[in-house]
Amino acid sequence: MNIHTSRRGFLTGLIVAVALPQLARAEARPGYFNELPALDGDWAPNAFIRVAPDNTVTVLIKHIEFGQGPYTGLTTLVAEELDADWGQMRAAAAPADAEKYANMAFGMQGTGGSSSMANSFMQMRKAGAAARAMLVAAAAEKFGVPADQITIEKGVLKAGDQSASFGELAEAAASQTAPDDPQVKSPDQFRLIGTDLPKVDTKAKTDGQAEFSLDVYLDGMLTAVVAHPPKFGATVASVDDSAALQVAGVQKVAQIPQGVAVYADNTFAALKGRAALEIDWDDSSAETRSTDQMIDQWTAAARATGHAARDWEVEATGDVDQALSGAEMVEATYVFPYLAHTPMEPLDGVIRLGDREADVWMGSQMQTGDVGTLASTLGIQNVRLNTMLAGGSFGRRAQPDAHFAAELGEVAKAHGPGAVKLLWTREDDIQGGYYRPLTVHNIRAALDADGNITAWDHGIAAQPIFIGTPFEGMLQGGPDFSAFEGASELRYTTANHRLRWAQMESPVTTLWWRSVGHSHTGFAVECFVDELLEKAGRDPIEGRLALLGDDHPREKGVLQRVAQMADMSGDFGYGVAVVKSFDSYVAQIAEVEDRGGIPHVRRVWCAVDCGLAVNPNIVRAQMEGGIGYGLSAVLFSEITLDQGGTIRQQNWDSYPIMRIPQMPAVEVEIVQSAEPPTGVGEPGTPPIGPAVANAWRRMTGKALRRLPIVPVA
Repeated sequence: MNIHTSRRGFLTGLIVAVALPQLARAEARPGYFNELPALDGDWAPNAFIRVAPDNTVTVLIKHIEFGQGPYTGLTTLVAEELDADWGQMRAAAAPADAEKYANMAFGMQGTGGSSSMANSFMQMRKAGAAARAMLVAAAAEKFGVPADQITIEKGVLKAGDQSASFGELAEAAASQTAPDDPQVKSPDQFRLIGTDLPKVDTKAKTDGQAEFSLDVYLDGMLTAVVAHPPKFGATVASVDDSAALQVAGVQKVAQIPQGVAVYADNTFAALKGRAALEIDWDDSSAETRSTDQMIDQWTAAARATGHAARDWEVEATGDVDQALSGAEMVEATYVFPYLAHTPMEPLDGVIRLGDREADVWMGSQMQTGDVGTLASTLGIQNVRLNTMLAGGSFGRRAQPDAHFAAELGEVAKAHGPGAVKLLWTREDDIQGGYYRPLTVHNIRAALDADGNITAWDHGIAAQPIFIGTPFEGMLQGGPDFSAFEGASELRYTTANHRLRWAQMESPVTTLWWRSVGHSHTGFAVECFVDELLEKAGRDPIEGRLALLGDDHPREKGVLQRVAQMADMSGDFGYGVAVVKSFDSYVAQIAEVEDRGGIPHVRRVWCAVDCGLAVNPNIVRAQMEGGIGYGLSAVLFSEITLDQGGTIRQQNWDSYPIMRIPQMPAVEVEIVQSAEPPTGVGEPGTPPIGPAVANAWRRMTGKALRRLPIVPVA
């Protein structure tokens, strides 16, 4: 067993002993586990629940936890159906096993699209209800009474003056037959669902018990970093590693498909060794256009057909060209930059390669894809993946081509048997690509004399995300919906509507970013509609309500609620936006102040309809976080390429994020709903940008056409 100073141990002066792969018992690690606790004596009524003799109940969560709350939310569902005491509940990462733990929205194990609660809602409740039925049957036998005389309250089964805990009944319950279709509670019976239960992982994350990939140390482990090409599409032509190998602590240098890997005894030596490498890069297939050149080409493609690799007519109703001809037409072009995810924890992972087998510890968002990629890269079948907690993601760890897993596998293969930790620095992450795609929207609309929209013509130019990856089959030969979701099926009434996507190409790698296509389509649609309403002299809220008609009651519901919440009596600018994304409906009003020509957002009111709110506090937190994340991006963030294709940004000094004094006060209200729960991790982000932009335009007369609002010089 190695003794290492952990990150939190360093800060607190504590020395933490980490023994891997065996983890301690629940009573020694209150709160949760990072790995499946395969412990003798635990009762496993199904794939999701473990009941220990000490009366703790561990729920195995198939979705990664990186702050968005599935450990707490899904554990709540099980606890509710069990009638458990919240204090006895734990959560753990389920094993990487697509057969047992597939995301039903994907057909594979993975987390994304704000799907965790939506796809697991009934599954986890059924798991809890099945375990409850088996416990009741065991108690009935033990107490010698009919099952319908058994009651459960806070984890204790009772009949008359007899009682027993889950742990006491676990062994007897194991001999009971699980019901095929267990009965779940009706909403009027909920005791835990809908309440602000404390998160199960807060204590462990606060006192240092929580383990991330960075905290994993194995005997004999080396640390590796990779020198990646400075331009997208470039490859290694030659490398001189002689100076790197002279750095104290550097053990090996190896060329891999992703670049050049440096292996060392510690992170400092690995980084110093990488800096000493002399690499000649082959730029013959690299992206060499500047951002401005790309924007010019993207803009031409968004405005007219024939300027892209492929043009897709996604939707067409009525006769748009006829409606536009001779009418009063309004046109706007919106430019959205490449965006990095910049989670607090950059990509990292640990792999221990043995004889035809491998153990891996990483914050995997797509376990099935990562395991498959590791297996194919290493040429082995037995890959055991431990899903660790992750310090944020926003889509960064949901990789359709499993690029980090592939790099981890190549690093392990070049090293040979033994343990390696692969680290990306902040600079690696910001310059390493897999960005939200650079996107340009061009919208033209016609208005009649009453200010009604009679035509809407919408062109979008962007790179695809699915196309060219293992997920392309999901498109069934059609266009990549991630480029235009939110712009399709226009909610605002018009008889003539056309949407076109121009498929752009570049070696710059792209990926889902928080709220994906909605992050830019929400901005373009809501800003343009607001301009049309202002031009027609209509109120931004009442005008939207009228345009939504009778077919969109939930959008209208959140609009009406946020209008009731907001105090728009100040001497400031006020802007509104409403966006449906991931089956949730969010309306926001922003209060904006002009500070020297730069918008400062003072307050944001937010109404959300996400169906049944399992844990309202998590819903509110996700709305607040989504607002902060989206506002940071629209104000400051962009990735740009200079002439020649090199990324300018390196760290948070040149890719700034919003600081605490810049964060507005946020008020969130949840619309009560009997609908099943829908996503909350991403829907808070899309409305904030257009709400701020609309407030700014109405206050200053200046429409915001290109983001960010405050670009870094």
